[in-house]
Amino acid sequence: MANDKTAHWKDLLRKRLASAKQDGRTEEEKKAEETELFTKYYTEWKRGEKGEDDSFKHIPRFYYRLPAEDEVLLQKLREESRAVFLQRKSRELLDNEELQNLWFLLDKHQVPPTTSDEAMISYESFLKVGEKAGMFISRSLHPIRLFFTARVYAKLLHNDPYGRISIMQFFNYVMRKVWLHQTRIGLSLYDVAGQGYLRESDLENYILELIPTLPQLDGLEKSFYSFYVCTAVRKFFFFLDPLHTGKIKIQDILACSFLDDLLELRDEELSKESQESNWFSAPSALRVYGQYLNLDKDHNGMLSKEELSRYGTGTLTSVFLDRVYQECLTYDGEMDYKTYLDFVLALENRKEPAALQYIFKLLDMENKGSLNVFALNYFFRAIQEQMKIHGQEPVSFQDVKDEIFDMVKPKDPYKITLQDLVNSGQGDTVTSILIDLNGFWTYENREVLVANDTDSNTADLDDT
Repeated sequence: MANDKTAHWKDLLRKRLASAKQDGRTEEEKKAEETELFTKYYTEWKRGEKGEDDSFKHIPRFYYRLPAEDEVLLQKLREESRAVFLQRKSRELLDNEELQNLWFLLDKHQVPPTTSDEAMISYESFLKVGEKAGMFISRSLHPIRLFFTARVYAKLLHNDPYGRISIMQFFNYVMRKVWLHQTRIGLSLYDVAGQGYLRESDLENYILELIPTLPQLDGLEKSFYSFYVCTAVRKFFFFLDPLHTGKIKIQDILACSFLDDLLELRDEELSKESQESNWFSAPSALRVYGQYLNLDKDHNGMLSKEELSRYGTGTLTSVFLDRVYQECLTYDGEMDYKTYLDFVLALENRKEPAALQYIFKLLDMENKGSLNVFALNYFFRAIQEQMKIHGQEPVSFQDVKDEIFDMVKPKDPYKITLQDLVNSGQGDTVTSILIDLNGFWTYENREVLVANDTDSNTADLDDT
Protein backbone atom coordinates (compact mmCIF):
# COMPACT_ATOMS: atom_id res chain seq x y z
CA MET A 1 0.00 0.00 0.00
CA ALA A 2 2.81 2.37 0.92
CA ASN A 3 4.56 1.62 -2.40
CA ASP A 4 1.39 2.57 -4.33
CA LYS A 5 1.20 5.96 -2.55
CA THR A 6 4.86 6.66 -3.24
CA ALA A 7 4.39 5.83 -6.92
CA HIS A 8 1.35 8.11 -7.06
CA TRP A 9 3.31 11.09 -5.70
CA LYS A 10 6.17 10.38 -8.07
CA ASP A 11 3.79 10.46 -11.04
CA LEU A 12 2.28 13.77 -9.87
CA LEU A 13 5.74 15.30 -9.44
CA ARG A 14 6.86 14.16 -12.92
CA LYS A 15 3.70 15.63 -14.49
CA ARG A 16 4.22 18.90 -12.60
CA LEU A 17 7.84 19.19 -13.75
CA ALA A 18 6.87 18.37 -17.33
CA SER A 19 4.13 21.03 -17.35
CA ALA A 20 6.53 23.54 -15.80
CA LYS A 21 8.96 23.08 -18.70
CA GLN A 22 6.17 23.69 -21.21
CA ASP A 23 4.82 26.75 -19.28
CA GLY A 24 5.74 29.86 -21.26
CA ARG A 25 4.70 32.41 -18.59
CA THR A 26 7.16 34.84 -17.01
CA GLU A 27 8.18 34.71 -13.35
CA GLU A 28 6.04 37.77 -12.59
CA GLU A 29 2.93 36.09 -14.04
CA LYS A 30 3.63 32.96 -12.02
CA LYS A 31 4.00 35.03 -8.81
CA ALA A 32 0.78 36.87 -9.56
CA GLU A 33 -1.09 33.57 -9.93
CA GLU A 34 0.47 32.25 -6.74
CA THR A 35 -0.63 35.36 -4.82
CA GLU A 36 -4.14 35.12 -6.27
CA LEU A 37 -4.47 31.47 -5.28
CA PHE A 38 -3.11 32.14 -1.81
CA THR A 39 -5.60 34.97 -1.27
CA LYS A 40 -8.45 32.80 -2.52
CA TYR A 41 -7.63 29.80 -0.31
CA TYR A 42 -6.83 31.98 2.74
CA THR A 43 -10.18 33.79 2.43
CA GLU A 44 -12.03 30.49 2.11
CA TRP A 45 -10.22 29.16 5.15
CA LYS A 46 -11.14 32.26 7.19
CA ARG A 47 -14.79 31.87 6.24
CA GLY A 48 -14.83 28.16 6.91
CA GLU A 49 -14.65 25.32 4.43
CA LYS A 50 -18.34 25.58 3.50
CA GLY A 51 -18.70 29.33 4.03
CA GLU A 52 -20.93 28.74 7.04
CA ASP A 53 -19.57 31.63 9.15
CA ASP A 54 -20.49 34.85 7.32
CA SER A 55 -21.19 36.84 10.49
CA PHE A 56 -18.13 39.01 9.87
CA LYS A 57 -20.04 40.62 6.99
CA HIS A 58 -22.60 42.00 9.46
CA ILE A 59 -20.20 43.20 12.22
CA PRO A 60 -20.06 47.02 12.12
CA ARG A 61 -16.73 48.73 11.79
CA PHE A 62 -15.29 49.55 15.20
CA TYR A 63 -11.72 50.66 14.41
CA TYR A 64 -10.89 53.91 12.71
CA ARG A 65 -7.31 54.78 11.95
CA LEU A 66 -5.99 58.05 13.34
CA PRO A 67 -4.88 60.54 10.68
CA ALA A 68 -1.15 60.62 10.00
CA GLU A 69 0.86 63.80 10.54
CA ASP A 70 0.93 64.60 6.82
CA GLU A 71 -2.87 64.16 6.46
CA VAL A 72 -3.64 67.76 7.38
CA LEU A 73 -7.20 67.81 6.07
CA LEU A 74 -8.20 64.67 7.96
CA GLN A 75 -6.64 66.04 11.15
CA LYS A 76 -8.57 69.31 10.81
CA LEU A 77 -11.80 67.41 10.18
CA ARG A 78 -11.23 65.30 13.28
CA GLU A 79 -10.48 68.35 15.44
CA GLU A 80 -13.61 70.15 14.24
CA SER A 81 -15.74 67.06 14.81
CA ARG A 82 -14.48 66.70 18.38
CA ALA A 83 -15.04 70.41 19.06
CA VAL A 84 -18.64 70.21 17.82
CA PHE A 85 -19.23 67.05 19.88
CA LEU A 86 -17.88 68.66 23.06
CA GLN A 87 -19.94 71.80 22.47
CA ARG A 88 -23.07 69.69 22.14
CA LYS A 89 -22.26 67.85 25.35
CA SER A 90 -21.64 71.17 27.09
CA ARG A 91 -25.07 72.47 26.05
CA GLU A 92 -26.69 69.38 27.58
CA LEU A 93 -25.47 70.31 31.08
CA LEU A 94 -27.83 71.91 33.58
CA ASP A 95 -27.22 75.65 33.89
CA ASN A 96 -27.51 77.72 37.08
CA GLU A 97 -31.13 78.70 36.46
CA GLU A 98 -32.17 75.10 35.91
CA LEU A 99 -30.34 73.98 39.05
CA GLN A 100 -32.09 76.71 41.02
CA ASN A 101 -35.49 75.59 39.70
CA LEU A 102 -34.65 72.02 40.61
CA TRP A 103 -33.88 73.07 44.18
CA PHE A 104 -37.19 74.93 44.47
CA LEU A 105 -39.06 71.85 43.24
CA LEU A 106 -37.29 69.57 45.71
CA ASP A 107 -37.91 71.95 48.58
CA LYS A 108 -41.58 72.23 47.63
CA HIS A 109 -42.02 68.43 47.69
CA GLN A 110 -40.33 67.67 51.01
CA VAL A 111 -42.16 65.12 53.15
CA PRO A 112 -42.70 65.40 56.94
CA PRO A 113 -41.72 64.63 59.62
CA THR A 114 -38.47 66.63 59.60
CA THR A 115 -35.55 64.93 61.35
CA SER A 116 -32.37 66.67 62.46
CA ASP A 117 -33.41 69.91 60.75
CA GLU A 118 -32.90 68.20 57.36
CA ALA A 119 -35.53 68.23 54.61
CA MET A 120 -36.44 64.76 53.35
CA ILE A 121 -38.32 63.45 50.30
CA SER A 122 -40.13 60.17 49.67
CA TYR A 123 -39.79 58.02 46.55
CA GLU A 124 -43.25 59.02 45.25
CA SER A 125 -42.44 62.74 45.58
CA PHE A 126 -39.01 62.06 44.13
CA LEU A 127 -40.60 60.70 40.93
CA LYS A 128 -43.02 63.65 40.76
CA VAL A 129 -40.12 66.10 40.94
CA GLY A 130 -38.46 64.16 38.11
CA GLU A 131 -41.55 64.57 35.91
CA LYS A 132 -41.92 68.27 36.68
CA ALA A 133 -38.19 68.90 36.25
CA GLY A 134 -38.44 67.58 32.69
CA MET A 135 -41.09 70.21 31.93
CA PHE A 136 -38.84 73.22 32.50
CA ILE A 137 -36.03 71.60 30.50
CA SER A 138 -36.78 72.43 26.87
CA ARG A 139 -34.07 70.15 25.47
CA SER A 140 -35.57 66.75 24.74
CA LEU A 141 -32.32 64.83 25.06
CA HIS A 142 -31.35 66.39 28.39
CA PRO A 143 -30.11 63.75 30.90
CA ILE A 144 -32.21 65.15 33.80
CA ARG A 145 -34.20 61.91 33.81
CA LEU A 146 -31.02 59.99 34.64
CA PHE A 147 -30.96 61.59 38.09
CA PHE A 148 -34.47 60.42 38.98
CA THR A 149 -34.03 56.66 38.94
CA ALA A 150 -34.52 53.94 41.54
CA ARG A 151 -30.79 53.25 41.46
CA VAL A 152 -29.90 56.83 42.44
CA TYR A 153 -32.58 56.86 45.14
CA ALA A 154 -31.28 53.59 46.59
CA LYS A 155 -27.72 54.97 46.64
CA LEU A 156 -28.78 57.87 48.82
CA LEU A 157 -31.14 55.88 51.03
CA HIS A 158 -29.66 55.36 54.49
CA ASN A 159 -31.36 54.71 57.81
CA ASP A 160 -34.46 56.85 57.57
CA PRO A 161 -37.34 54.95 59.21
CA TYR A 162 -39.78 56.29 56.60
CA GLY A 163 -37.69 55.25 53.59
CA ARG A 164 -36.87 58.82 52.56
CA ILE A 165 -33.67 60.47 51.33
CA SER A 166 -32.13 63.83 52.18
CA ILE A 167 -32.99 66.59 49.69
CA MET A 168 -29.63 68.26 50.30
CA GLN A 169 -27.71 65.02 49.66
CA PHE A 170 -29.58 64.45 46.40
CA PHE A 171 -29.02 68.02 45.25
CA ASN A 172 -25.32 67.75 46.08
CA TYR A 173 -25.24 64.50 44.10
CA VAL A 174 -26.70 66.28 41.05
CA MET A 175 -24.27 69.20 41.47
CA ARG A 176 -21.35 66.80 41.69
CA LYS A 177 -22.41 64.94 38.55
CA VAL A 178 -22.85 68.20 36.62
CA TRP A 179 -19.43 69.38 37.80
CA LEU A 180 -17.79 66.10 36.77
CA HIS A 181 -19.28 66.26 33.26
CA GLN A 182 -18.36 69.93 32.95
CA THR A 183 -14.78 69.26 34.08
CA ARG A 184 -14.46 66.25 31.80
CA ILE A 185 -15.50 68.38 28.83
CA GLY A 186 -13.02 71.07 29.90
CA LEU A 187 -10.17 68.56 30.16
CA SER A 188 -11.14 66.91 26.86
CA LEU A 189 -10.58 70.23 25.08
CA TYR A 190 -6.87 69.83 25.91
CA ASP A 191 -6.76 66.20 24.74
CA VAL A 192 -4.89 66.86 21.50
CA ALA A 193 -4.73 63.17 20.56
CA GLY A 194 -8.44 62.69 21.26
CA GLN A 195 -7.79 59.35 22.94
CA GLY A 196 -9.12 60.11 26.42
CA TYR A 197 -5.81 60.97 28.09
CA LEU A 198 -3.64 64.03 28.67
CA ARG A 199 0.07 64.24 28.00
CA GLU A 200 2.32 66.32 30.22
CA SER A 201 2.21 69.27 27.83
CA ASP A 202 -1.61 69.05 27.63
CA LEU A 203 -1.99 69.19 31.42
CA GLU A 204 0.51 72.05 31.60
CA ASN A 205 -1.61 74.07 29.18
CA TYR A 206 -4.77 73.30 31.17
CA ILE A 207 -3.29 74.45 34.49
CA LEU A 208 -1.61 77.50 32.95
CA GLU A 209 -4.95 78.72 31.57
CA LEU A 210 -6.65 77.85 34.87
CA ILE A 211 -4.39 80.10 37.00
CA PRO A 212 -6.24 83.40 36.26
CA THR A 213 -9.52 81.82 37.47
CA LEU A 214 -8.08 80.92 40.92
CA PRO A 215 -8.19 83.93 43.30
CA GLN A 216 -5.76 82.29 45.73
CA LEU A 217 -3.05 82.48 43.04
CA ASP A 218 -3.55 86.18 42.28
CA GLY A 219 -0.37 87.05 44.17
CA LEU A 220 1.88 84.88 42.00
CA GLU A 221 4.24 86.74 39.70
CA LYS A 222 4.01 85.74 36.04
CA SER A 223 7.71 84.89 36.06
CA PHE A 224 6.88 82.11 38.56
CA TYR A 225 4.04 80.63 36.46
CA SER A 226 6.24 78.07 34.70
CA PHE A 227 7.61 76.78 38.03
CA TYR A 228 4.13 76.68 39.54
CA VAL A 229 2.76 74.71 36.58
CA CYS A 230 5.67 72.27 36.78
CA THR A 231 5.07 71.83 40.53
CA ALA A 232 1.34 71.19 40.04
CA VAL A 233 1.70 68.84 37.07
CA ARG A 234 4.31 66.68 38.81
CA LYS A 235 1.84 65.65 41.52
CA PHE A 236 -0.61 64.40 38.91
CA PHE A 237 2.03 62.40 37.06
CA PHE A 238 3.83 61.10 40.15
CA PHE A 239 0.68 59.49 41.54
CA LEU A 240 -1.37 58.76 38.40
CA ASP A 241 1.38 57.62 36.01
CA PRO A 242 3.43 55.09 38.02
CA LEU A 243 4.64 53.33 34.86
CA HIS A 244 5.96 56.61 33.41
CA THR A 245 4.02 56.35 30.15
CA GLY A 246 3.93 60.14 29.84
CA LYS A 247 0.13 60.32 29.79
CA ILE A 248 -2.79 60.14 32.24
CA LYS A 249 -6.37 59.03 31.62
CA ILE A 250 -8.89 61.84 32.02
CA GLN A 251 -11.04 59.39 34.02
CA ASP A 252 -8.19 58.95 36.53
CA ILE A 253 -7.82 62.71 36.90
CA LEU A 254 -11.54 63.02 37.65
CA ALA A 255 -11.52 60.06 40.06
CA CYS A 256 -8.71 61.37 42.27
CA SER A 257 -8.96 64.30 44.69
CA PHE A 258 -6.18 66.40 43.14
CA LEU A 259 -8.51 68.39 40.90
CA ASP A 260 -10.69 69.16 43.94
CA ASP A 261 -7.62 70.46 45.77
CA LEU A 262 -6.64 72.59 42.79
CA LEU A 263 -10.11 74.07 42.31
CA GLU A 264 -10.38 74.70 46.05
CA LEU A 265 -8.16 77.71 45.34
CA ARG A 266 -11.25 79.43 43.90
CA ASP A 267 -12.32 80.05 47.50
CA GLU A 268 -11.23 83.59 48.36
CA GLU A 269 -11.60 82.89 52.09
CA LEU A 270 -9.54 79.70 52.20
CA SER A 271 -7.90 79.36 55.62
CA LYS A 272 -4.16 79.55 56.12
CA GLU A 273 -4.08 75.96 57.43
CA SER A 274 -5.89 74.70 54.31
CA GLN A 275 -3.45 76.54 52.07
CA GLU A 276 -0.42 75.11 53.83
CA SER A 277 -1.73 71.54 53.51
CA ASN A 278 -2.70 72.00 49.83
CA TRP A 279 0.14 71.11 47.45
CA PHE A 280 -1.34 73.39 44.76
CA SER A 281 -1.57 76.54 46.89
CA ALA A 282 0.77 79.48 46.36
CA PRO A 283 2.43 79.16 49.83
CA SER A 284 3.06 75.43 49.24
CA ALA A 285 4.52 75.93 45.74
CA LEU A 286 6.72 78.80 46.97
CA ARG A 287 7.88 76.68 49.91
CA VAL A 288 8.97 73.78 47.72
CA TYR A 289 10.68 76.03 45.18
CA GLY A 290 12.29 78.07 47.97
CA GLN A 291 13.75 74.90 49.49
CA TYR A 292 15.17 73.97 46.10
CA LEU A 293 16.86 77.37 45.76
CA ASN A 294 18.26 77.18 49.29
CA LEU A 295 19.76 73.76 48.61
CA ASP A 296 21.35 75.01 45.37
CA LYS A 297 24.44 76.59 46.94
CA ASP A 298 26.40 77.03 43.70
CA HIS A 299 23.34 78.63 41.99
CA ASN A 300 23.62 76.56 38.81
CA GLY A 301 19.94 75.56 38.88
CA MET A 302 20.75 71.91 39.68
CA LEU A 303 21.36 69.91 42.84
CA SER A 304 24.40 67.76 43.45
CA LYS A 305 24.34 64.85 45.90
CA GLU A 306 26.13 66.97 48.49
CA GLU A 307 23.57 69.76 48.12
CA LEU A 308 20.63 67.34 48.36
CA SER A 309 22.08 65.80 51.54
CA ARG A 310 20.94 68.91 53.43
CA TYR A 311 17.29 68.23 52.53
CA GLY A 312 14.87 68.34 55.46
CA THR A 313 16.71 67.68 58.72
CA GLY A 314 19.85 66.68 56.83
CA THR A 315 19.74 63.13 58.22
CA LEU A 316 19.17 61.08 55.05
CA THR A 317 21.93 58.47 54.74
CA SER A 318 24.61 58.80 52.07
CA VAL A 319 23.86 55.22 50.91
CA PHE A 320 20.26 56.16 50.18
CA LEU A 321 21.31 59.35 48.38
CA ASP A 322 23.75 57.31 46.26
CA ARG A 323 20.83 55.17 45.13
CA VAL A 324 18.76 58.28 44.33
CA TYR A 325 21.42 59.52 41.93
CA GLN A 326 21.91 56.05 40.45
CA GLU A 327 18.24 55.44 39.67
CA CYS A 328 16.73 58.88 39.05
CA LEU A 329 17.18 61.03 35.97
CA THR A 330 20.18 63.34 36.39
CA TYR A 331 22.24 65.61 34.17
CA ASP A 332 25.99 65.18 34.59
CA GLY A 333 25.33 63.80 38.04
CA GLU A 334 23.03 66.63 39.14
CA MET A 335 19.28 66.74 39.73
CA ASP A 336 16.90 69.21 38.06
CA TYR A 337 13.74 70.71 39.58
CA LYS A 338 11.36 68.16 38.03
CA THR A 339 13.32 65.20 39.45
CA TYR A 340 13.53 67.02 42.78
CA LEU A 341 9.73 67.33 42.87
CA ASP A 342 9.36 63.54 42.50
CA PHE A 343 11.85 63.15 45.36
CA VAL A 344 9.90 65.54 47.60
CA LEU A 345 6.52 63.97 46.77
CA ALA A 346 7.87 60.52 47.66
CA LEU A 347 9.34 61.58 51.00
CA GLU A 348 6.37 63.73 52.03
CA ASN A 349 3.80 61.02 51.20
CA ARG A 350 5.47 57.84 52.42
CA LYS A 351 2.16 56.20 53.27
CA GLU A 352 0.99 56.32 49.64
CA PRO A 353 1.61 53.31 47.34
CA ALA A 354 3.19 55.49 44.62
CA ALA A 355 5.67 56.96 47.13
CA LEU A 356 6.47 53.51 48.52
CA GLN A 357 7.05 52.28 44.96
CA TYR A 358 9.54 55.14 44.39
CA ILE A 359 11.47 54.39 47.61
CA PHE A 360 11.25 50.61 47.19
CA LYS A 361 12.91 50.84 43.79
CA LEU A 362 15.84 52.63 45.44
CA LEU A 363 16.10 50.03 48.20
CA ASP A 364 15.88 47.11 45.76
CA MET A 365 19.49 47.28 44.59
CA GLU A 366 19.42 43.99 42.70
CA ASN A 367 16.07 44.68 40.97
CA LYS A 368 14.64 41.42 42.27
CA GLY A 369 11.33 42.89 43.34
CA SER A 370 11.99 42.09 47.00
CA LEU A 371 14.18 43.09 49.95
CA ASN A 372 16.11 40.34 51.72
CA VAL A 373 18.11 40.52 54.94
CA PHE A 374 21.24 41.59 53.04
CA ALA A 375 19.48 44.65 51.56
CA LEU A 376 18.04 45.65 54.93
CA ASN A 377 21.46 45.29 56.56
CA TYR A 378 23.14 47.28 53.78
CA PHE A 379 20.93 50.34 54.34
CA PHE A 380 20.71 50.07 58.12
CA ARG A 381 24.50 49.96 58.41
CA ALA A 382 24.51 53.59 57.24
CA ILE A 383 22.09 54.44 60.08
CA GLN A 384 24.45 52.76 62.56
CA GLU A 385 27.39 54.80 61.21
CA GLN A 386 25.44 58.04 61.61
CA MET A 387 24.59 57.09 65.20
CA LYS A 388 28.30 56.66 65.96
CA ILE A 389 29.05 60.07 64.44
CA HIS A 390 26.45 61.64 66.75
CA GLY A 391 27.88 59.85 69.76
CA GLN A 392 25.03 57.35 70.12
CA GLU A 393 25.29 53.64 70.81
CA PRO A 394 24.39 51.77 67.57
CA VAL A 395 21.33 49.54 67.77
CA SER A 396 21.73 45.87 66.85
CA PHE A 397 20.64 45.10 63.29
CA GLN A 398 19.20 41.74 64.35
CA ASP A 399 16.74 43.48 66.67
CA VAL A 400 15.71 45.97 63.98
CA LYS A 401 15.39 43.23 61.36
CA ASP A 402 13.08 41.20 63.61
CA GLU A 403 10.93 44.27 64.30
CA ILE A 404 10.65 45.08 60.59
CA PHE A 405 9.54 41.55 59.70
CA ASP A 406 7.09 41.57 62.63
CA MET A 407 5.59 44.85 61.39
CA VAL A 408 5.33 43.85 57.74
CA LYS A 409 4.42 40.16 58.14
CA PRO A 410 5.45 39.28 54.56
CA LYS A 411 4.07 36.23 52.76
CA ASP A 412 7.61 34.92 52.37
CA PRO A 413 9.36 35.01 55.79
CA TYR A 414 12.74 35.62 54.13
CA LYS A 415 11.96 38.63 51.93
CA ILE A 416 9.70 41.68 51.72
CA THR A 417 7.95 42.74 48.51
CA LEU A 418 6.43 46.11 47.67
CA GLN A 419 2.94 44.63 48.01
CA ASP A 420 3.87 43.36 51.49
CA LEU A 421 4.84 46.91 52.49
CA VAL A 422 1.63 48.39 51.09
CA ASN A 423 -0.58 45.72 52.69
CA SER A 424 1.06 46.07 56.09
CA GLY A 425 0.24 49.77 56.41
CA GLN A 426 3.71 50.19 57.96
CA GLY A 427 5.61 51.07 54.78
CA ASP A 428 6.30 54.64 55.87
CA THR A 429 7.77 53.48 59.20
CA VAL A 430 9.94 50.77 57.62
CA THR A 431 11.36 53.04 54.94
CA SER A 432 12.05 55.81 57.48
CA ILE A 433 14.00 53.36 59.65
CA LEU A 434 16.22 52.40 56.70
CA ILE A 435 16.94 55.76 55.04
CA ASP A 436 16.69 58.52 57.64
CA LEU A 437 18.41 58.79 61.02
CA ASN A 438 15.74 61.19 62.25
CA GLY A 439 13.03 58.73 61.12
CA PHE A 440 14.77 55.88 62.95
CA TRP A 441 15.22 57.99 66.10
CA THR A 442 11.50 58.90 66.05
CA TYR A 443 10.58 55.21 65.77
CA GLU A 444 13.07 54.13 68.46
CA ASN A 445 11.79 56.75 70.93
CA ARG A 446 8.11 56.51 70.01
CA GLU A 447 7.03 55.50 73.51
CA VAL A 448 8.85 58.45 75.09
CA LEU A 449 7.36 60.85 72.55
CA VAL A 450 3.85 59.53 73.17
CA ALA A 451 4.33 59.89 76.94
CA ASN A 452 5.55 63.48 76.48
CA ASP A 453 2.52 64.30 74.31
CA THR A 454 0.21 62.82 76.94
CA ASP A 455 1.88 64.84 79.73
CA SER A 456 1.66 68.07 77.74
CA ASN A 457 -2.03 67.47 76.95
CA THR A 458 -2.72 66.79 80.65
CA ALA A 459 -0.91 70.00 81.60
CA ASP A 460 -3.01 71.96 79.10
CA LEU A 461 -6.20 70.56 80.59
CA ASP A 462 -5.04 71.46 84.12
CA ASP A 463 -4.34 75.03 82.99
CA THR A 464 -7.85 75.36 81.65
